[in-house]
Amino acid sequence: MPLEASPLTPPLVLLAQQLGAHALGWFLSIWTVSVLGAGAVCWTLQRRHFKTLDAEEPSEPRIAAGLAAGFLLILAAASVFAWIASNLSDGHSMGRADQALTDAIGTHVPWTALVAFSWLTHLGDFAFLAPVCLVVAAVLWRHAHHGLALGWVMALGGIVLLNPALKHIFERARPVHDHGLAFETSYSFPSGHSAGAIVSYGMLLYLALRTLPARWHVPAAMAAVGAILTIACSRIFLQVHFASDVVAGLLTGFAWLLVCVSSLEYARHRKQRRAPA
Repeated sequence: MPLEASPLTPPLVLLAQQLGAHALGWFLSIWTVSVLGAGAVCWTLQRRHFKTLDAEEPSEPRIAAGLAAGFLLILAAASVFAWIASNLSDGHSMGRADQALTDAIGTHVPWTALVAFSWLTHLGDFAFLAPVCLVVAAVLWRHAHHGLALGWVMALGGIVLLNPALKHIFERARPVHDHGLAFETSYSFPSGHSAGAIVSYGMLLYLALRTLPARWHVPAAMAAVGAILTIACSRIFLQVHFASDVVAGLLTGFAWLLVCVSSLEYARHRKQRRAPA
């Protein structure tokens, strides 16, 4: 039953109700701005700093600064994740806001939009990403990118192990829905599709930057951001996850993605230093 607004309703819950009532419009706006923004950022960095990531050997200060920034981002993601995890119960405003947003989406989002999201969400399924993982790894290996192939497989394999472990720690029940378009039996927090999407498509973007000509970098950045947002938001629209589950899944995946990319960049730097002049 949807939560009723009252003078005592927390502001976060009221905001969730308003967002849910116009969820599709907000999604389309945020998706468009994010995808175009990703393309603009990639294009700007490409023009100012590099043509490809392999164009020149990064300096020691640059490597150190990158690793430090990555470590700080991982700490920030972990801190936000911990804060969300500590406020999951229904008695907290976040729990009530989660339910309010889910109820509002179930009331206001058109059926055709739900059907579309029920198809798009499969881009984050294990059954879809597992063959992609094998094909990409085989292509990388055939082109002698052995380190990238190994890093790609370890990145996807790591999140497959990490997310279920977190689910069993928190054991949060999923939202209740009756549209019949999606069925899930595992625990809800954090969202596995969201974590898997940001790791898979984030790593594909990294591989594109490492191996493809510069003209493909901007389209790759836009496609990666579009896919991640679509998959993550589809879980909220289909009411198989609360919004906080999705945010936590994105944070988990983002932290693991940073670990994987940082490791590959450090290994590349060491290899370049050992190479003969």
